[in-house]
Amino acid sequence: MVTESTPESAPVSASPPTPFASLSASGSHPRPAGEDRYTISEVAALTGLTAHTLRWYERIGLMPHVDRSHTGQRRFSNRDLDWLALVGKLRLTGMPVADMVRYAHLVREGEHTFEARKELLERTRRDVIARIAELQDTLAVLDCKIGFYADSADSADSAENTANTANTENTANTENTVNTENTANTEIADGADNTARASDTDARRAPERV
Repeated sequence: MVTESTPESAPVSASPPTPFASLSASGSHPRPAGEDRYTISEVAALTGLTAHTLRWYERIGLMPHVDRSHTGQRRFSNRDLDWLALVGKLRLTGMPVADMVRYAHLVREGEHTFEARKELLERTRRDVIARIAELQDTLAVLDCKIGFYADSADSADSAENTANTANTENTANTENTVNTENTANTEIADGADNTARASDTDARRAPERV
């Protein structure tokens, strides 16, 4: 029986690293046919999967039989790399492990399973489309929230700038008022001094009375 969990000590990477992604997209391989004898550590480096996970794939029937060297070590081929690339894509769709193992068994049984394989992949495709729709709705909500906070930040900045401008104008007006009052007070004081000095002069010039 296949369970949904992967080996605890060997989690499967949900997003394979760049070398494996490029491999599956371009169809090219690190080595040409006839020289494609990869060790398990090399395949782990190419795929981002741990060696323990690769062994687990083989044990549960998700990985086809892997050739062995004369010393009993696994030797993977380009065909094995292509299969692992497909498995990685199926995992990204959210396909349960049990369904992936069933698909692997159908492939090994031959061409008479084409219809069963097609039905399995069509069901997975429907699930992917539904997930995409959910993600698009989620993205729309996030965009709405981000736009709200961006507008709020702009409004806050505008209000702060308006307040700063008003404060600057008030400060300038206050300074002008103080300067005007100081000027007026100075002029009044100067006028009073001049009047006092004129009175003193007039008093000295007046003839003394006997």
